[in-house]
Amino acid sequence: MLIYFSIAASIVALLFVVGLIINILKKPQGTKEMKEIASAIHEGSIAFLKQEYKIIAIFVVLVAILLCFLQGVGYQVALSFLAGAIFSAIAGNIGMQIATRGNVRTAWAAKKSINKAFKIALTSGAIMGLSVVSLGVLGIAILYLIFKDPQIIYGFGFGASSIALFARVGGGIFTKSADVGADLVGKIEQGIPEDDPRNPAVIADNVGDNVGDVAGMGADLFESYVDSIIAAMVLGVLLVATTPHAIILPLVLAGIGIIASILGFVFISIFKKSKPEKLLNYGSFGAAGAMVIMSYFAIQWMGFGLNVFWPIIVGLGSGLIIGLSTEYYTSTKFKPSRNIAKSSEAGPATNIIEGLSVGMFSTLIPVVVIVIAIALSYKFADLYGVAIAAVGMLSTLGITLASDSYGPVADNAAGIAEMAHMGSIVRKRTESLDAVGNTTAAIGKGFAVGSAALTALVLTVSYTRIVGLKVLDLQEPNVIIGLFLGALLPFLFCAFTMKAVGKSAFKIVEEVRRQFKEIKGLIEGKAKPDYKKCIAISTKSALRQMIMPSLLAILTPVLIGFLLGPEALGGLLCGAVVTGFLLAVMMANSGGAWDNAKKYIEAGNMGGKGSDPHKAAVVGDTVGDPFKDTSGPSLNILIKLMSIIALIIAPLL
Repeated sequence: MLIYFSIAASIVALLFVVGLIINILKKPQGTKEMKEIASAIHEGSIAFLKQEYKIIAIFVVLVAILLCFLQGVGYQVALSFLAGAIFSAIAGNIGMQIATRGNVRTAWAAKKSINKAFKIALTSGAIMGLSVVSLGVLGIAILYLIFKDPQIIYGFGFGASSIALFARVGGGIFTKSADVGADLVGKIEQGIPEDDPRNPAVIADNVGDNVGDVAGMGADLFESYVDSIIAAMVLGVLLVATTPHAIILPLVLAGIGIIASILGFVFISIFKKSKPEKLLNYGSFGAAGAMVIMSYFAIQWMGFGLNVFWPIIVGLGSGLIIGLSTEYYTSTKFKPSRNIAKSSEAGPATNIIEGLSVGMFSTLIPVVVIVIAIALSYKFADLYGVAIAAVGMLSTLGITLASDSYGPVADNAAGIAEMAHMGSIVRKRTESLDAVGNTTAAIGKGFAVGSAALTALVLTVSYTRIVGLKVLDLQEPNVIIGLFLGALLPFLFCAFTMKAVGKSAFKIVEEVRRQFKEIKGLIEGKAKPDYKKCIAISTKSALRQMIMPSLLAILTPVLIGFLLGPEALGGLLCGAVVTGFLLAVMMANSGGAWDNAKKYIEAGNMGGKGSDPHKAAVVGDTVGDPFKDTSGPSLNILIKLMSIIALIIAPLL
């Protein structure tokens, strides 16, 4: 009966989402010019998503057919795989539809006050966050009711991971190629402001915010969320003889987390007159507090001891510490990003050097936190405790993702305010919301990669148990070979994705330069650019370039497993987890710090917009864009996807 609590919590959240959608759509959209701009962004975003989903659908169908005929896998896993892909796609579509409607409403609300604009942007984000957690829990719960075997539900995680990989990589390439192209020509060569309507790539840039940071991030965290729950449920099978509710507990905790996330949103509404960054903290800490209280009583009622409760605290605490660490290294309020801004006075080279050092140093706290979390949660409840800690870290994802998805909406609102000539006050308000959004996006990436490390560890150990490996012997050559290849893979993956952004951005730069040269009166504001051309270039290039890194992630564990054996595949997973985690943290934090260093200068420091330090900071931000929005966040999908694939093929090795 406990499983019906999780289903009920999911349905309550979906009904809450419907209410929020109705509330958003009632808000005014502003002037005719604003509506036209917003419509162009919406149409471009949906067009990209449709094209991307067509490609993903072919892959999903082919893999589902293959799974049906694989001995030891079967149609149940194939059905779970299809369900995971479909539920993830639905969640991403909901987020995209609302984000591209909330942006213009946020911009118009900024005419009245920053808090009204913040509320609309956050509500748009909450729709995405609550859609992800409710659909994730609902999908897992229904599949468990049907099959009664959590091992089969690994297929659901595989489906979610597949969508996440393509959405993150494809969306990341689109958003950063458009952003880099717009900045390099618009800001540096032409000296025009960000989001200037004269820039031919400006609409593509705003479309990219949605396809990369809304649909992409939503699919990313949907995958992290469901993988952590499924991994804990599978380990619960080993304990069910002594603790009957061990399989269901992760789902119950996820259901409690959904309720806690809704309460977090309510907390924000209560303290609505505070500053946006404080409101987001109220929501996160309020949800975490509610989660602790409710999970304590649930665990006691279900017959578990405190040894299972403490890993939840460990997971929640670890997530919050990683989030605060990320905020320190990326926010304009603290020294790291300000030091990057200061270094820009000497030019782009010193800006890039400082940004890289900030990112590298920022790995220290997350690694120490994850190591302590693993040690403590294992001591409390063995490997099951580690899995519960991962569930705990993502238990309040509904509000965490709301804070994250709010960022792209605020960014779009700032763009619309500039393009629609809404005035300096509105632009300043939306830019301040955007700066907060950069930090929340970085925190969201910290949560994602932290939970990925814990979940990938649990999945890897589950794999070794299924194939009968008691230890990974470093004296075995195949283990060492797998370890080195696994350590290499995140770097190779990032090389493909970074190069993809570079190639796509080059095409955008050429097109923007062509339009400025050939369209008479464009730079004077007397003629309109061809926005659709840049959107088409970004779409075509991103969809083509996403294939190679995605295939690398999917095929490598299969080839290593069948060619070199289960020991080499175990080594591959371990190597990828370690280097993937470190590289993801470094890239996300370097990129976030570079971005906010630029915004710190644009706020009037170090000479302000148009100064030499500003131009240097734009170059640094351009390097950081694919770091934080393409390669870095894709890595946590990579390490979990490979582990899931290893589990799927384990019976065949």
